Amino acid sequence: MGILKKPFFRGQSENRLDAKGRLRIPAKYREVLQQHYTDALIITKRDHCLVAYPPETWELIEEKASELSLVSPDSHAYLRMQISYAEECEFDSKGRVLIPPALRAEGRLNTHVVLLGTLKGFEIWDKVLWSAYREEMKEKENYQRYTDYAASFGL
Repeated sequence: MGILKKPFFRGQSENRLDAKGRLRIPAKYREVLQQHYTDALIITKRDHCLVAYPPETWELIEEKASELSLVSPDSHAYLRMQISYAEECEFDSKGRVLIPPALRAEGRLNTHVVLLGTLKGFEIWDKVLWSAYREEMKEKENYQRYTDYAASFGL
């Protein structure tokens, strides 16, 4: 592990899905899993991408989700759109995880992907979609809005 001691997923990495939909997870992310968590992933969908979590982090998400209102339409929408897509993905002997076809379709993943560390997990983006999204955010000048939001937490 590097100079930072917290078991967070940081940085970006470009990678490729093989013909069967298997993805090799970058060593820096795999080390976090192996040293601090169960060496497996829970992968689900997010707005424009997929997101991967260590099983222990996912269990916390499920625990909080289980406390959502049973009658709220927003609760049901969250459960349908995030929780229902979650898949357990274990590593094969070559350090790859198979991303199930339904998740690959939801994430609109092609061969080239970008992995983005988001501290407690990481996102898996199709490279072309990530580039377009990043440019859209630059054009909207949302970066300042996001830094202002972080500043409200004292960052």
